[in-house]
Amino acid sequence: MITRLRPPFVYGLMVVLGAAAFLYPFWLPDNALPNEAHSGDAPLVAAAIGALVVAVVALEVRRGTMNGATVALLGVLSAVGGLLRLLDLPGGGSGIFFLIVLAGAAFGPRFGLLLGLCSMAVSAVITGGVGPWLPFQMLALSWMGAGAGFLGQATARLAPSLEVVVLAAYGWVWGFVYGAIMNLWFWPFVRDGGELSWEPGLGFADTLQRYWSFYVATSLGWDAAGALTNALLILVCGIPLLRTFRRFAHRLDPAVELDAATMPAPTTVSATATTR
Repeated sequence: MITRLRPPFVYGLMVVLGAAAFLYPFWLPDNALPNEAHSGDAPLVAAAIGALVVAVVALEVRRGTMNGATVALLGVLSAVGGLLRLLDLPGGGSGIFFLIVLAGAAFGPRFGLLLGLCSMAVSAVITGGVGPWLPFQMLALSWMGAGAGFLGQATARLAPSLEVVVLAAYGWVWGFVYGAIMNLWFWPFVRDGGELSWEPGLGFADTLQRYWSFYVATSLGWDAAGALTNALLILVCGIPLLRTFRRFAHRLDPAVELDAATMPAPTTVSATATTR
């Protein structure tokens, strides 16, 4: 029982750690906020995320729910996702997002979460985009992949064309959600005294109002173009990619999951020979 609960616990810890990393500046006093956004804690967040990824993969392999082929596929798709981020798509869209959505829907929420984390890490190395923003990009993309995994479990029985439309709508929504989440990694540290910045002591409603004004003024148009690109890519590539991914997913599913604590004790059977 404990063995089965370990991976979900680590996944949950990863989500809680990510949410805390984004939100804790809102609870700091004014004199405790550094001049630069997450200038000191970003390496710690990245190290904690990396350690949790290694731990969860090791636990999944030990349980038998992941094997060498699954880990290899995770590495290949992460590399492909990193390369797709090099594509300069119309409207500022990125090819990494549609891949995370489709792969997450095909392989499930756990694989989608890990793929989001690893793909963004690989893309940062390829593009040279390593900085204090990187662990937050990894977390936001992992949540996108995990959500796509849960959605894929619900849409797997739909007709392929209808499922792709649902996933395209999900990708469109996440075009805005990803941008809104990513603004939070630096917005509390923007202290220009204007109506678009946050100040310690603001109530929840005032904080939301100021953030919405900030998001509309700085990110809404850019995210709208990216969201449309996400949806179009999923509509165009969704059916063949989902079919291919699910074919691999069925082959990677473990035939049986053994738990030593629940296995029955061996019995001895004696046989007698008879002659006719």
